[in-house]
Amino acid sequence: MRDRHIGRLLAGVALAAVMAGPAFAQGTIRFAPHADLKVVDPITNTAAITLLHSYMIFDTLYAFDDKYQAQPQMVQSHTVSADGLTYTFKLRPGLKFHDGSAVTTKDVVASVKRWAARDSNGRAMTAAGATVAAVDDQTFTITLKEKWGLILDSLAKLSANVAFVMREKEASTDPNTPITETVGSGPFTFEKAEWVPGSKVVYKKFAGYAPRSEPANMYSGSKAVKVDRVEWHYLPDSNTAAAALNAGEVDIYENPTLDLLPVLQRNKDIVIANHNPSGWISYIRPNHLHPPFNNVKARQALAHLVNQEDYMRVAVSSDPTHWKVCWAWMSCGSPMESEAGAEAYKKADIAKAKQLLAEAGYKGEKITVFQATDIQDLRDIAAVTNDNLRKAGVNLDIQTNDWATLAARRGKKEAPAEGGWNIFHTRSLGVEFSSALTNFALAAPCDGRGWFGWNCDEQTEKLRKEWAAEPDLAKRKAIGVELQKRAVETMPYIPVGQSFPPIAYRNSVTGLLKTPIQVLWNAEKKG
Repeated sequence: MRDRHIGRLLAGVALAAVMAGPAFAQGTIRFAPHADLKVVDPITNTAAITLLHSYMIFDTLYAFDDKYQAQPQMVQSHTVSADGLTYTFKLRPGLKFHDGSAVTTKDVVASVKRWAARDSNGRAMTAAGATVAAVDDQTFTITLKEKWGLILDSLAKLSANVAFVMREKEASTDPNTPITETVGSGPFTFEKAEWVPGSKVVYKKFAGYAPRSEPANMYSGSKAVKVDRVEWHYLPDSNTAAAALNAGEVDIYENPTLDLLPVLQRNKDIVIANHNPSGWISYIRPNHLHPPFNNVKARQALAHLVNQEDYMRVAVSSDPTHWKVCWAWMSCGSPMESEAGAEAYKKADIAKAKQLLAEAGYKGEKITVFQATDIQDLRDIAAVTNDNLRKAGVNLDIQTNDWATLAARRGKKEAPAEGGWNIFHTRSLGVEFSSALTNFALAAPCDGRGWFGWNCDEQTEKLRKEWAAEPDLAKRKAIGVELQKRAVETMPYIPVGQSFPPIAYRNSVTGLLKTPIQVLWNAEKKG
C-alpha cells in the first residue's frame, strides 16, 4: 500500500505542477480546501466550505477565544441594564466595508435580524422577546422580554449559521433567499473576478481593515493579515492534493486522507497537526417531511442498521486513535456527554430494522440517497449506509453530486420524486454539537424553519428551552440527559461516529491558529 501511494503521489506531482503554473510570490498562501465553493451565503447554507469563505471576508460582533468565552470583535463595549433585559452595544470606530463605506448599526441590525431568522440560537433569542434596534450609527440595543443569558455567546457562535455582519443591502434579503453578492468588512477581500468555480478562489489583504490590539486567540483578538494574497486551489483527488503539498505547489492541505499521512510524514518540511480536538460528528440525516422517514419507526430502523465501527473504519481509518464510537447526541468528550437510552442501538440489528420499516409502511418505494463524490469520508459513509439499506431490502435511488451541489440541493422540500430527497450524510463540529442550543440538527422547531430535514418535535424544543435557561451546570446536564433520551426516541439524525482529522501544511507557513474551521489571518509564509 505504501509503494502504491508513493507512485500515485509521484504521478500527482505532474498534475499539481500543471495546476500551479508560474511561480508564486512568497506573499501568497496557497490553500487546498476540502470542497469546492459554490454557495456564498452563510445564512441560507451551513456547508463548512461556505463558512470558511465567510470567515475570510466577513467579521463578527463577538468571537470565541480558546476557552470558548465570547470576546468583543466588532464591538467596542457593551452594557447590560440592571434588570438584565437591555443590552447596549457600541461599535469600534473606523469599521469599513470592502467597498469603502462605513459599517453602521443599520448594517448590524439587518444582519442580526436575518441571522436570527435562520439560526437555532437566534430563534431562541427571538422567543425570549428580543428586538434589535439602532440608537445611532455606532450604538445599537438588544432588548428582551424575559432574561436570556446567552446573548454574547450567540453573537460569537462559531459555525453553522454565524452572525456575520453584512451590508444592509444584502442583509435585507429574505433569509430564505441566498445572496449572491458578498461584500464584507473582514480581513480579506473576495476577488470575484478571479473566481473560477471548480478550481480557484482568490482573496487579498484588505488594507482598510483595522485589527484589534489584543493577541489573536482562536477566533477572537487581532485578525492581522500577514500575506498579500490567499489562493484556494480545489483539488478533489486526495492523491493530487497530497502530491501538491509534498512538492510545495500548495502550502496547506485542509483535509488530508489518513491513509496518505505516512507518506506526508516522511517529508521533513510538512507539519501534521490536529487543530480541532473536539473532532467532527458524522451522521445520517433523514428527511422528516416525506415517507418513510416522516415515521419515527423508519428513522429508528436506520439507527438499527448502524455499526459505528464499520463506518469509521471504512470512511476514516483502520486506526481507532483517529475516531471513536459515540452515541451521544451532544458530543462525546463534552460536559453534556450522555449515551442514555442508546443501549439498544450499539449493536446493528438488520432483522429489527426490516421489522420497523414494515411497521412504518415501507413497501419497496425508492429511497433517494444523496452521496457526495468529492469528500472522501462523506462519500464512504454514504456507501456504508447504502450497503446497509440494501441488506434491509430497501430500493435505492443513489444520486451522486459534488458536495457543493449536494449542499445546495438538500434545501429542497419537494418530495423525492419531484427533486427532493430522503437521506443525506454530513458531519458537524463536535464543539457545536456539545450544546443543545448550537446543535442545529437536534433542534426541532415546528414552524417549518428548521435545518435541512425539518425535524419537528415540541418536547425537544421545550427541553432545549429549559436547557438554555438553566444557569446551574448540574441541573443543565440533567436536562441534557432528558434531551438525549428524547433524541433516541425521535431520531432527528443518526450518529455514525466521531472523528479527529488533521490538517497538513508546509513548515514555511507559521502562525496558523488552532480553530475548528481553519482561518488564515495571523498566518505568515517564509522562505
